[in-house]
Amino acid sequence: LDRQGRPVPVGIPGELLIGGDGLARGYLHRPELTAERFIPDPFSGQPGARLYRTGDLARFRADGRVEFMGRLDFQVKVRGYRIELGEIEHVMDRHPAIREAVVIAREDNPGDKRLVAYYQLQNGAENPGNGAWRDFLGEHLPDYMIPSQFMPLAEFPLTPNRKVDRKALPAPAGYRPERERPYSAPGSDLEH
Repeated sequence: LDRQGRPVPVGIPGELLIGGDGLARGYLHRPELTAERFIPDPFSGQPGARLYRTGDLARFRADGRVEFMGRLDFQVKVRGYRIELGEIEHVMDRHPAIREAVVIAREDNPGDKRLVAYYQLQNGAENPGNGAWRDFLGEHLPDYMIPSQFMPLAEFPLTPNRKVDRKALPAPAGYRPERERPYSAPGSDLEH
């Protein structure tokens, strides 16, 4: 479903909700969390039916299958745009050289929030480089969702639960915003 609780078209990402006869009644001794995650099911004719908000980002494929794309917990706002980091990771993961990708929003300098992509290459794969990553992502995503930096890592830091520890990902070395794009001279008197 989209943010307004409406079904999304095939191919468009939305939050995965689960419902049906086997759905739990809620969290034990956690009424606030139950109210947040277990919502009334507007699509069921059964009185009292509810849906569980998984917090997962998914989409229907053309063949009818549901494709998991990441977590909604990883939603950030960068330069006024609300961005689902899982969407960017999903696109990067489709590149044949990528074993796994993780994207985070970093603010190493106050007021300079930017997207950084960390990735592990498949065994024997050659790193195509930052320009090629930008081109590849640009074929599938809008400009505001393309990370400003790409960092290859041999291994990702992990939490005790064996999930990527996003807070422990290293700061990119030598980041200089003025080098993000090549210089282009003013094109008119107004641009001087």
